[in-house]
Amino acid sequence: MARVVVDVPLAHLDRAFDYAVPDEMAGEVRAGCRVRVRFAGQLVDGFVLELTDVSESGRALAPLAKLVSPEPVLTPEVAALARAVAERWGGTLPDVLRLAVPPRRAAAEKRPPADPPAPPAPPDPAGFARYPTGPALLAAVAEGRPARAVWTALPGEDWPARLAELCQAALSGGRGALVVVPDGRDLDRLEAAATARLPAGSFVVLRADAAPDARYRRFLDAARGSAKVVLGTRASVFAPVADLGLVVVWDDGDDLHAEPRAPYAHARDVLVHRAHLASCAAVVAATARTAEATLLVESGWAHELVADRATLRAAGPRVQALGEDSELARDPAARTARLPSLAHRVARAALAEGAPVLVQVPRAGYAPGLSCDRCRAPARCAVCSGPLGIAPTPGPGGSRVPACRWCARPAAIFDCPHCHGSKLRASVVGAARTAEELGRAFPGAPVRVSGRSSGVVPSVPSGPALVVATPGAEPVAEGGYGAALLLDSWALLGRADLRAGEETLRRWMNAATLVRPHGSVVVAADAAHPVVQALVRWDPAWLAARELADRRALGFPPATRMAALSGSPAALAEFLDAARLPDGADLLGPVPEPPRPGQEGERARYLVRVPRGEGTALATALAAVQGVRSARKAREHVRVQLDPLELV
Repeated sequence: MARVVVDVPLAHLDRAFDYAVPDEMAGEVRAGCRVRVRFAGQLVDGFVLELTDVSESGRALAPLAKLVSPEPVLTPEVAALARAVAERWGGTLPDVLRLAVPPRRAAAEKRPPADPPAPPAPPDPAGFARYPTGPALLAAVAEGRPARAVWTALPGEDWPARLAELCQAALSGGRGALVVVPDGRDLDRLEAAATARLPAGSFVVLRADAAPDARYRRFLDAARGSAKVVLGTRASVFAPVADLGLVVVWDDGDDLHAEPRAPYAHARDVLVHRAHLASCAAVVAATARTAEATLLVESGWAHELVADRATLRAAGPRVQALGEDSELARDPAARTARLPSLAHRVARAALAEGAPVLVQVPRAGYAPGLSCDRCRAPARCAVCSGPLGIAPTPGPGGSRVPACRWCARPAAIFDCPHCHGSKLRASVVGAARTAEELGRAFPGAPVRVSGRSSGVVPSVPSGPALVVATPGAEPVAEGGYGAALLLDSWALLGRADLRAGEETLRRWMNAATLVRPHGSVVVAADAAHPVVQALVRWDPAWLAARELADRRALGFPPATRMAALSGSPAALAEFLDAARLPDGADLLGPVPEPPRPGQEGERARYLVRVPRGEGTALATALAAVQGVRSARKAREHVRVQLDPLELV
């Protein structure tokens, strides 16, 4: 008999079903292979979880309809992890398996499995020598011990090389490794470092933009044990790594690690749970630090991997902020100027030395936000009430006419409904306009723009240049930048977001770490702000500990666990009436929620908060309600998301 999980998107059917194995399939069906079964009168796909001689159904069993492939693509370890993820985030096993196992490609399965290369020698510990406990971590990984660390990388650290050395340590001990990074740019750098340090054929790269055939072929190399190291982005957290000895997540604060599909699990938390299930080493690494990583340290689950202050001062740039008495005496308008004289002097000095200058701007575009020049009221479209903005126009001297960012109608004539003013001003300045202004301020220096709208530039050569980039799109400069200017701090610090301070520091530090040692970083923000102080002192652990203490006092994650419930008011009321929430659960809301694409009608949102120890009970209670509503064929769906990144 085969115990099969069927690919049916109904919460009340989230369990395994028993099927008889026909005699003609008996020699080929195995645990983890793909099959097709008849379910509710239809042929549906499924995975064989296990083979058994005893059925739990107590009735005659239907036979398997078809063996799609005898290839065991769902390993027992990944199946156990998928079930644990479904239970922790209140989802279903089929939802998780859709993320874990890529679609089948028959041609890839016909290739014979390759033999894994011989284990390499242990890595040189010199790369981690700047961290007091770094060599000990490498030794523990090589010996197969379950060491856990929260690594705060030094400014300018060659982190791809360090992560490749951790993988080399795991391989040298005969174990596998899994490294997850936020995006393709980081993955390209990591792949280059792995190519230089790991044996050929010992690793595969799983990227979201790969061709389906290539992705499935690499997935099979990992499942068959031909490649024992997997490097990838978010979905690779479920990669079937043989003899797993190490899991690593880089830059865990990046929101790209949060899965946008049900059950909305975060890559960092999945890897932490996987390290627990596999009893293997784990490293949570970043230039900055999140409150979640700090909680891992405080709980004793992981230890800090940080450099001492002397090493930090030798490696880091000099960070200057607005508010110093000497600077205010020189430039009284420094507090309000978008580009104060200090930033001009630092940029001019770096260009004179032949080094590029990085300018980080939070917003893309030219002037994405406009307001009335007289009363400062936001400018709105007269037709659909959408926000007016100005997009960059290619070519010199092109006309820039304000247009609606929703319906694209031009607004050549503006009449403010509040004061009847006719002139507009930029309330938000984007990267394109910043590049234009800097080009006029520094006429001798070339200006490059890197961002989503203009294209992300992976790297820039050495030499004098101004590089304007949005957060996350900063190119790597050959030899490092001579200076970095962090502009429009209000756009990051002023966001109505629980993680605004933490995310701002992460973006600033990721940009500042690209500056060469003893270079200059100017942040256009008040020096007294705690986030600015953490940047000036280069002390992300201090800010993360402060954030965690504040959230614990206020009852916010990660000190507690929260669930966001979204739907129509009637569906939410029905859902909450049926829910058996844990004792002590706080119900916050409802608040209005804008409709999602394809949805109509009034929407609302509740937040359910419980102590962290009651998180599993909350997930179980919410999943049970989803199952009951699914069985009753409720017409309206309620979206359930545990541990959402955004609470507004």
